[in-house]
Amino acid sequence: MKKILKWLLGRLIAWLAKKISSAPKKEDVFLSLNQLFSKIESGKKGKGLIRQLDPTIDKLIIFSDQHKGGRDDADDFRPAEKNYLSALEYYFENGYRFVSLGDCEELWKYTPEKVMANNGDCFTAEKKFQSNNQYDRVFGNHDLEWKYKLQQNLFLKPVFGKSLKVYEGMVFKVDYQNNRYSIFLAHGHQGDLRSDGNVFNAWVVANIWTPIQRYLQISINTPATSFALTDRHNIIMHEWSATKKNLVFISGHTHKPVFASMDHIDRLNKQLHQAQKIGDNIKITIIQKELDKRKDDYAGKKQTITQTKPSYFNCGCCCFTDGDITGIEIAEGFIRLIKWHETEGNSQRLVLEEAELSEVFEQLQ
Repeated sequence: MKKILKWLLGRLIAWLAKKISSAPKKEDVFLSLNQLFSKIESGKKGKGLIRQLDPTIDKLIIFSDQHKGGRDDADDFRPAEKNYLSALEYYFENGYRFVSLGDCEELWKYTPEKVMANNGDCFTAEKKFQSNNQYDRVFGNHDLEWKYKLQQNLFLKPVFGKSLKVYEGMVFKVDYQNNRYSIFLAHGHQGDLRSDGNVFNAWVVANIWTPIQRYLQISINTPATSFALTDRHNIIMHEWSATKKNLVFISGHTHKPVFASMDHIDRLNKQLHQAQKIGDNIKITIIQKELDKRKDDYAGKKQTITQTKPSYFNCGCCCFTDGDITGIEIAEGFIRLIKWHETEGNSQRLVLEEAELSEVFEQLQ
């Protein structure tokens, strides 16, 4: 009976969850992101912080949307915990700064007490970065409670220490060829009226969705098989970033990874176009082989984009149903979309997409 219910209700509930969780309007998103970025740039206390970044020396790992929960059947993070802990160990040992970009904890389904009590291993791993002054935390819509000092003092600071600060966004400044670029980070719920502090939606998730999910063990976080710019909210956030000068925007929230504002087939076509332009026959052959190999994956693709401004990136999430997690790295002069997945019982890091950050900056001009 349970299997039949799961089959019957799975698609309906996934559709309903999508309708409840997201309804972005372009003008609202543009206004909210403009306001947040301006407030951070002007130094408004508590809104965000500004850091200088040298991408040839400094290393960043950005994860979002862990949704750490109560370790029951409604906990979307539980299947991904092993990969997440392996990833944090790798990044700590290799000297990365860790930015947790919102929805770190699932506070629509669970109380802060329950989440903090059931995720000790993860908090211990995260605290290593904080103790090493290599940790930045941003709040999202599902952990909006961390916006408030009282909640921080009651639940976060006893774990991470009194020096912990939680922001709505942050900006990394990068100097390249006599220009200054901004890498702007925010969770991405800004301007989405169904997500941005909506008390009714939080109540629906806690009192209707969670009991059903717990019983049927349904999750809407399907594995990441596409990195296309197809999600409406991602498209709006890309459009916002494209209006800005010398700015790269990195968000989460949608649970759908995006790299340089386009999917993999678009990037390959763009590289092929550039190689043909300069007559690089070796590169043309390599790229054509890669395109042929992926032909079946993109058989239904109707449009190829080669001129998109590479101003928008999305981390994806750390709660896919198959246990995979995705994130954005900046290191050794590169920006990368990475995935951690389990192979033969071991967590492995896989680079899905990468580009030299200097190349991204040049294409923003």
